[in-house]
Amino acid sequence: MIRRSVITGTGSALPKRVVTNQELAKQVDTSDEWIVERSGIRQRYIAGDDETTSSLATDAARAALAAAGLEGHQIGLIVLATATPDQTFPASATIVQDALGANGGIAFDVAAVCSGFLYALGVADSMLRTGMAERALVIGAETMSRIVDWNDRATCVLFGDGAGAVVLEAREVAEDGPGLLVTHLHADGAHNQLLYVDGGPSSTQTVGHIRMKGREVFRHAVTNLADVLSNVLADQGFAPSDVDWVVPHQANQRIIDATAKKLDLPAERVVLTVDRHANTSAASVPLALDTAVRDGRIKPGNLVVLEAMGGGFTWGASLVRM
Repeated sequence: MIRRSVITGTGSALPKRVVTNQELAKQVDTSDEWIVERSGIRQRYIAGDDETTSSLATDAARAALAAAGLEGHQIGLIVLATATPDQTFPASATIVQDALGANGGIAFDVAAVCSGFLYALGVADSMLRTGMAERALVIGAETMSRIVDWNDRATCVLFGDGAGAVVLEAREVAEDGPGLLVTHLHADGAHNQLLYVDGGPSSTQTVGHIRMKGREVFRHAVTNLADVLSNVLADQGFAPSDVDWVVPHQANQRIIDATAKKLDLPAERVVLTVDRHANTSAASVPLALDTAVRDGRIKPGNLVVLEAMGGGFTWGASLVRM
């Protein structure tokens, strides 16, 4: 038997407002055809004045807790991945903790942008394996609409808001049993200026807006994601043909397709939600995971790869037996 972090529940939350490409085309110089051709995105959800990163995170966490048959007070660890916290401090995770009645445990945020959920998952897994907690909520939540430049048609059409969450429970399982098998994480700060926000408390004392050099990001994303996917599989002695589902970061359908092709993974085994959700940064992977769990595609026993890359650059992948 081996101690592993097992996913026992998933959940997600989306803002009430849906914004289609056609609606965006009335505000900026773009079109539905232009957006779909370059990204695969057809709509996104945009947070209203009464919706925040922490409120979306709390709703996603409640859904995950319900799926796991747990209540907030039974959670000893909350790790929230976000690039758009409610406040500079305290951590938005503490707001979620209080809303769930999980006070007294561990709660903190992780900032790794689109790779944030993978980073948060790796951190929570390490803490559960070493006994710092028995149950954890790992959440990715974003209100990216608050930091996009709505006059920049190259970026404002790509992002959306939302949250996704998983409950992890430390369990003793057989070698071929469920749980998080391995996580590989990477970062390369040399590429800071390819995808970044041009503001911050210490530099400009402003929030700033997203800036991106899309062509360069695309090239790095396909290479880095294909490599890290291959590495997590090789680490556990699996081949791409052994994988039941890949749940990728939902940034751009062309990146997803190119990465799958590079690994010879059939498109029908890749979970795709970018058309509905757009790029929700750290929320992207758990949102897609919850979608596929709830519609019955991902089942207990399936071998699933989660992967993402974001600003930093940061990137990573996790191999999970559901």
